[in-house]
Amino acid sequence: MSSPALDHVRLTEALSLAEQAIGLTDPNPRVGCVIGDDTGAVFGRGHTQQAGGPHAEIMALRDAAAAGRSIQGATAWVTLEPCAHHGRTPPCCDTLVAAGLKRVVVALADPFPQVAGEGIKRLRAAGLTVDFAPPDIAGRAWALNVGFFSRVQRGLPWVRVKVASSLDGRTALPNGDSQWITGPEARADGHAWRRRAGVVLTGIGTVLADDPRLDVRLVPSVLQPVRVVVDSRLRTPPAARLLDAPGMVWIATADSTSPQATALRARGADVLALPGPAGQVDLAALLTRLAERGINELHVEAGQALTGALLRAGLIDEVLAYVAPLLLGSGRGWVDWPGLQTVDEGLRLQLLDVRQIGPDLRLRLSPGNPDPLGFPPPG
Repeated sequence: MSSPALDHVRLTEALSLAEQAIGLTDPNPRVGCVIGDDTGAVFGRGHTQQAGGPHAEIMALRDAAAAGRSIQGATAWVTLEPCAHHGRTPPCCDTLVAAGLKRVVVALADPFPQVAGEGIKRLRAAGLTVDFAPPDIAGRAWALNVGFFSRVQRGLPWVRVKVASSLDGRTALPNGDSQWITGPEARADGHAWRRRAGVVLTGIGTVLADDPRLDVRLVPSVLQPVRVVVDSRLRTPPAARLLDAPGMVWIATADSTSPQATALRARGADVLALPGPAGQVDLAALLTRLAERGINELHVEAGQALTGALLRAGLIDEVLAYVAPLLLGSGRGWVDWPGLQTVDEGLRLQLLDVRQIGPDLRLRLSPGNPDPLGFPPPG
């Protein structure tokens, strides 16, 4: 019988494989699988491929077959419950049964309605032993696919705001100059977080002031996130650089009948009419629409007005703040927040993680409950 220590080692390896699926598998979850035996031998490894391609379990089985290894009576360690439905690929649970495995160790159950424990039931019904990962592994598996869980459980993407500021909280000088407050290491790290996202969201103010590309350039990525601009009055210039970058552009507006809509559509943009109060884009409706389009993680790089609107509406799940050891004095802040009379009225964020990235610090913070989904049980 496999030991808990070996299970931990193999699941850790499976998580590393799953991380290789970042920027590849959206909207599907990032999953890794290792197949081996109780002696510690490994027969096959794999991670999920692009949507419509083979899942992690199939890749691991193929790897074992290519090496000429028999997997009869073997164990599969997988970071998410094997699927039980026939979507663009056949059910992985049935494939594992047919392959002759005797045991499957799962980091987390899959909340997707067409799976939701059915894969585990079918494995057990076929005589396989199914065990679950310890909490630390389950937590890592959850964090790796937090956007997938958010979309399936809440009908919303996981919203992460990225900020780069000086030590005194400035994101730019009064004249708009902001290049570069943080160092190259922090900028590359920011692109790695962009790669995780299905959408990079910004506001029209940032488009007009900075003309950004908002694509992933500083780290390799198979997929490019969709760029989404919140532009209530359709002021996005058809010559904007983000329309030239690889990948799709969606522009959320309160009035899609503007003549500008035709010019933007001619440049390849998808114009989404989502009118809200006072002629502004309905941000909550936008997040719902993005989830309906299969967006798991939403990465916000915007000015203080849009960031403040999202924060005041309770639509931000996580803040990713890069802080440079630099003092700028007067300048722009990162969030538009109402004037307060006392310190107690302020919003205190919960620190989730802090680490040094080059000369800068990266803080991950939660503006509310750090686990709004409710951490899922193992199975």
